[in-house]
Amino acid sequence: MKELLQQYAAYNIWATKTLFERISKIPEEKITQEIVSSFPSIYKTAVHMWQAESIWWQRFHKAATIIAVSETFKGNFSELTAGLAAQSQQWKAWVDNATESDLEVEFSFIRNNEPYSIIVKNMLLHIFNHASFHRGQLVTFLRQLNESEIPSTDFSTYSRLAK
Repeated sequence: MKELLQQYAAYNIWATKTLFERISKIPEEKITQEIVSSFPSIYKTAVHMWQAESIWWQRFHKAATIIAVSETFKGNFSELTAGLAAQSQQWKAWVDNATESDLEVEFSFIRNNEPYSIIVKNMLLHIFNHASFHRGQLVTFLRQLNESEIPSTDFSTYSRLAK
């Protein structure tokens, strides 16, 4: 399981970097333009992606107070990209240093004042799949904004390039 999660952690970094490099080439007004979706712009979707990884990190490390990126971050897209990349690197480093038994631990957390628990490996799979879902939304945003030359961020593409 560890090897698979290491691949997913590395893929998550690569796919987001690949897509965000393309997004960084479009005008800022397109990055912030409102489009009907779960989150109403490329920028707000990217903030959500960072926030999700950050909240899981804080939960996992038993933070006394969860700090939401959307409430504290006011930077530009380049700064946002750097913040998410750093957070994703933290997850990758944790997975790289984890043992197989670390991945089987169940941990508990509070969400919306309700107690939950999840096995670490399942949490990690959720985090990486969550990012894939939102990268798909970002690709749709780019198409709706009439952008072309959208890179493939499929796991199969990553696998071929990572050899």
